[in-house]
Amino acid sequence: MLTNSKYNAGEDFINEVSTIGWIHHINVVTLIGFCSDGMQRALVYEYMPNGSLDKFIYSSNNGPNHKFSLDKLIDIALGVARGLDYLHKGCDMQILHFDIKPHNILLDHNFNPKLSDFSLAKLYPQNNSLVSLSVARGTIGYIAPELISRSFGIVSHKCDVYSFGMLLLEMAGGRRNSDLRAENTSQVYYPSWIYDKLIEDTIKHNVVEMDTSIEIDEREKKLCMIGLWCIQIRPSDRPSMCKVIEMIEGDVSSLQMPPKPFFSEPTQIPSKVSYLNTDDGELSTISEDIDDLN
Repeated sequence: MLTNSKYNAGEDFINEVSTIGWIHHINVVTLIGFCSDGMQRALVYEYMPNGSLDKFIYSSNNGPNHKFSLDKLIDIALGVARGLDYLHKGCDMQILHFDIKPHNILLDHNFNPKLSDFSLAKLYPQNNSLVSLSVARGTIGYIAPELISRSFGIVSHKCDVYSFGMLLLEMAGGRRNSDLRAENTSQVYYPSWIYDKLIEDTIKHNVVEMDTSIEIDEREKKLCMIGLWCIQIRPSDRPSMCKVIEMIEGDVSSLQMPPKPFFSEPTQIPSKVSYLNTDDGELSTISEDIDDLN
């Protein structure tokens, strides 16, 4: 249901209906129908009995670090990557999602992942390398730097790659990428913390000797390394989703350690960007004139 309080609900509704009509892929949720009656709008999707990914990947005091095995996490990551690669290259039009996060990954009865929520998605011709946006929208913690300021690079499919990288790191670590409640201040921003641990592992060549009570499994290490490649600050340094699929399917020994992302803490959002609460409690950014942020 799209509520009246949702930002620009009418435009979001039309955008989602028109966008998802282009999409037919095993890793993208199927839109069955829609209803529009005055201000009441509804989208009807195929039923996904296991809900969204965020319910299964975060640590809790009442359960283990992962509710999935690492092998299953890799299968889910691969499914999401294939869905994104299809959006970027498999349709007649290039579809950029702009809101990849655990809440928007739905799981079917076999826990196969499907991308959902295309309210922020945009369609572009496949040969169009320059994406024009008048607003920067997404969820805090997953937004690519170039969506905040063009000085970091042009807006492209690499924005989704960045968000996917944050998703991978959260899946591997079983925690949100930024956690102000972390006991150790060095662990507040997970991408920076895990990078330092991977470097330490590379130097010592012995996980047991690492200064942490958490041993990094090879499969977890692979997800982290790919995630760190995906969140590189410059879009040109991030792999395409096609390359990401190759990396996930390959062996961790074939991966090179990525450079450390420029930011050692969550991206500072310029003051000209306003914040809105979304239905799932996350924050979205909306800039009325992105050119003013350069």
